[in-house]
Amino acid sequence: MARRPGGAGGGGADTSDEDFTVGKMSDEEPVAAKTSLEGEDDTSLNEAMKKEKRRNKRKKLLIKEAEKAERRGVCYLSRVPPHMNPLKLRQILSQYGDIQRLYLTPEDPAAQVRRKKSGGFRGQEFSEGWVEFTDKRVAKRVAGMLNGEQIGGKKRSSFYYDLWNIKYLSKFKWDDLTEETAFKSASREQKLAMELSAAKRERDFYLSKVDQSKALSKIEERLRKKQKVEMVPKVVRQFPQNKTVNETGENKAQLFLVALHDRFFTNLWFHEALLSLSPIFDVANAEDPVFGFCICSF
Repeated sequence: MARRPGGAGGGGADTSDEDFTVGKMSDEEPVAAKTSLEGEDDTSLNEAMKKEKRRNKRKKLLIKEAEKAERRGVCYLSRVPPHMNPLKLRQILSQYGDIQRLYLTPEDPAAQVRRKKSGGFRGQEFSEGWVEFTDKRVAKRVAGMLNGEQIGGKKRSSFYYDLWNIKYLSKFKWDDLTEETAFKSASREQKLAMELSAAKRERDFYLSKVDQSKALSKIEERLRKKQKVEMVPKVVRQFPQNKTVNETGENKAQLFLVALHDRFFTNLWFHEALLSLSPIFDVANAEDPVFGFCICSF
């Protein structure tokens, strides 16, 4: 009995240590949770700050680009000399100032085909162009200096004697040009789509009419076949029949004389033939009125 309380006491000491460690761990868990939450908040805050910095930097770059675009100037070339391409034009105009962008409009394909057929230049030609300088003051000065002047350069150049046709476009930006080209391409695509839709409607209408005509022809054919089956005509064959002598009431001599009279009454020799044949017939036949009529008529 004495050991039991001691054992119980020893057991009590052990349980109190375990309770102390468990309580210590339970106190540390909220601290760790708080630190983890604080760490997550810090990372999210840092990411938000980085995004804001990138956004501000992008805005500054856009503002700088807009300011640069405002300082740029565009010149218009109403005529591009033959054999001149964008590379050569950039090389020539770069002597007077920094060029940002350049665009030349290709010529009409029909004109190119006609020129090739006539034996002319077989390369690509251009009809007009636009040149963007980084400084609009330089663009204005270049247009005023070169317009109407000889291009010059090397004498062996194909456009040595050609003249510049260049003009500075005030309050004109490169975006206006791209918007115009985009509008033209969009209108061209819209027109093409309208033409295709109209052609499709015409095709569908034609095919529907063809199908309708085929259906009507089939219906008519079925009706004709049905009418033929219902109304079969009776075949009545008739043959021409010559009357016999007994039916006419005349003898053979009378018929012979009548036939000769009807067929050869215009021949002069019929009278002699009739007289030569008269002895063949008897006296009664000679006195027949038909026989007498034949002789009298000749």
